[in-house]
This record gives sequence, structure tokens and C-alpha cells, in this order.
Amino acid sequence: MTATLEEFFAPFAARSPIGRDVAALLTELAGAAASLQTLISSGGAMGGASATSPKGAANGGGDVQKVLDLEADRLFVAAARAAPVAFYGSEEQDEAVAMQPEGTLALAIDPLDGSSNIETNVSIGTIFSVLPVEAEHRADPASVFRQPGRRQLAAGFFVYGPQLLLVATVGEGTHVFGWSPETRRFTFAQTLRIPEDAKEYSINASNVRHWDAPVRLYVDRCLAGKDGPRGRDFNMRWVASMVADAYRIFVRGGVYLYPGDSRKGYAQGRIRLLYEASPVAFCAEQAGGAATDGIHPILDIVPEGLHQRTPVVFGSRNEILEIGRIMADPDSLATESPLLLHRPTGGI
Repeated sequence: MTATLEEFFAPFAARSPIGRDVAALLTELAGAAASLQTLISSGGAMGGASATSPKGAANGGGDVQKVLDLEADRLFVAAARAAPVAFYGSEEQDEAVAMQPEGTLALAIDPLDGSSNIETNVSIGTIFSVLPVEAEHRADPASVFRQPGRRQLAAGFFVYGPQLLLVATVGEGTHVFGWSPETRRFTFAQTLRIPEDAKEYSINASNVRHWDAPVRLYVDRCLAGKDGPRGRDFNMRWVASMVADAYRIFVRGGVYLYPGDSRKGYAQGRIRLLYEASPVAFCAEQAGGAATDGIHPILDIVPEGLHQRTPVVFGSRNEILEIGRIMADPDSLATESPLLLHRPTGGI
């Protein structure tokens, strides 16, 4: 018989009080995600959930909020309050929210990643990170969300698509759980292992005119295919929904790039470090992959604030190493007649 989410993490929960608290939070998050899946299925694409919120407000990261963004945040706030969570940090809120005074956990979350795709019926998701709350954090609550990703106790993401999935890690591998509407349970599906080599890359190629030279050089080398320096053909995939791209890469390999570029406000990338890049990086490393900002491991970066952004590259380990080599020393490879570097800067 396939283990439920609770049964799968029961041995982990039994080892320590903090493990018990993490398992309890995962259960509450799973319940909130199931409720959110129902909202998406019943009105996300065709109903008013894809509309801009009545107040036309922007979230903590500066993005315009949609009705479903706010509903998702409401559901996960309730889930966090039902678990031993001391502090809740959300993309949809300007500042962290204090919750259980004696809580042992801090939850950082993007309640609805990819919400710009709601009306197009593309897979969207929720990304979350669970951090420990120590004594020094209670004296300075803002410091709880200034911990590097290697301090994470758990992380993961839900995918709202043809099937509701949870990809999660507690530092002991990265596992997939599928939701059954009949049993109303998440059950274990598989343990993921990202292939070390990649034949696909994910990047928004419409921004080529804004990229820095190393990013152009990397893509150029991929485009050259089997006759180029990489010696094999690559496919490009771009969903514009991070969880959809991430799940595909985790299952069959590949690499995701969202670099910084020359546009105003994009120098440091657009992916939020704390509740997007860091949890996906934790899952990637636990699945045998890697994640960097181009050069430095994402999990080693210490956040300066709740909504800090970062460039991000994650996926197949050997491809991440190749990208790091180009980022660190692009001049050593620039003699390979790059295609993109010599294109007009007006676009593709």
C-alpha cells in the first residue's frame, strides 16, 4: 500500500520535536493546497479569480495582485496559524507576520507562483521554505528571514496542473506526492533524481537583447548543437511558470536560467531569493542537481530582506558547472564565433 504524506514523514517526525513540528506544518500546507486546487479548478481560468484584485494593489515584491493571489495567501495564512509557526513571510505581504509566540518554525512562501498564467490554464504553483526559529530570532524577529538557505528544515512546491503534486524535501532526498480527490490524501509517488547531463534549457529568449555577454555566450553554444563546442543538440523550453519548468527539469533533466540583465530593476534578477530560489535550490540539491546565481550556490547566499531578488540557475549538475565556468571567465570562450553576441541588439 502506498504511504500517505503523513505516513511517509512519520519516521522523520518521530526523531525530534522539531521534526514533529515540520511534519505537522507540511500536513497543514497540503490541506491548504488541496483547497486552492479546488478554487483554481472551479474558477481560476474561466472565472474572476484571474482578475486583478479590486483595490489594484501590488504585493511586497511590486507585482500587481490578482484575486487568486489574495485567496491563496489567505489559505496559507490559516494553515500556518494551525501549525507551530512563529513567523510568516509571504510574497503577498509587505512585512513578516508574527503568529504563534512559542512557535519553532518560520514559513516563507510564494502562495501562488505564476499567477499571470491563470487565465491560460497553464500549471501554476506554491513555493515554500521552512526555517528554524532560535532564541536570537525572537529578540529580533526580522533576523529569522535573514538565514541562508542551508538552514532550511524543509522546502518544496505544489504544482496545480493536470494533477495536484507536492515536491518536498526535509534534507533526506526530494520526493513527489500526488493528490487523490477520491481519498483526499497526498500519497508518495516517487523520489526524484535529476539527470546530471542536460539536453534542454529554459530561458526567456525574448530578452536576448538585454542579456549580459556570458548569458548570450552560453545560449549561443547550446544553439550551435552537435556541430558546436557542446557536441550535442539542445531543445529550449519556457513555460513562464517556475514550478512547471522546475518539475519538468527535476523529472527529465535540463537547466533553468533567469539571469539578471540590463533592464531597469532587473540587474539582480527577478526571482525572490527567500521563498522562490532558495526552496527550489534545496530541492534541486537534494535531488542530485545544483542551483546558483550563475557562480555562487543559492543556498550560501544570506538574504538581506524578505523580498530580495536574485539571478538563478538550477538543474542538471554538469550543466550548472558549465554555466558557472562561462560566467566566471567568458573571455576564454569568446573566440568560438558566438552567434548571439554579434546579432543586432534590437531583438531576435
